[in-house]
Amino acid sequence: QVRLVESGGGLVQAGGSLRLSCTASGSISYFNVMGWYRQAPGKQRELVATITSGHSTNYADSVKGRFTSSRDNAKNTVYLQMNSLKPEDSSVYYCNYRSGSTVNYWGQGTQVTVSS
Repeated sequence: QVRLVESGGGLVQAGGSLRLSCTASGSISYFNVMGWYRQAPGKQRELVATITSGHSTNYADSVKGRFTSSRDNAKNTVYLQMNSLKPEDSSVYYCNYRSGSTVNYWGQGTQVTVSS
């Protein structure tokens, strides 16, 4: 199995930046997709960004141009650089790991709060 540990959340003013990190450990497959999802109170969990082991990325329309996902495969770590943050970005951000059709793991989440 895979364990995911997120870090980097916190409180920031609107227009500011944060960088989230997620490190995976355990049985890491050569081909995998890692990503970031967020869930605010009373709302469904939504995709923010994904990145494959080949560094192909996908972003939600709401964060395109502001957020950038990257990864260091040697460290099994993915990053989410969040710029120009808005209050509506406030949420718990979860790291996700997927491999094949049967492997899917989640981190514990890290809180991001953006003040007006």
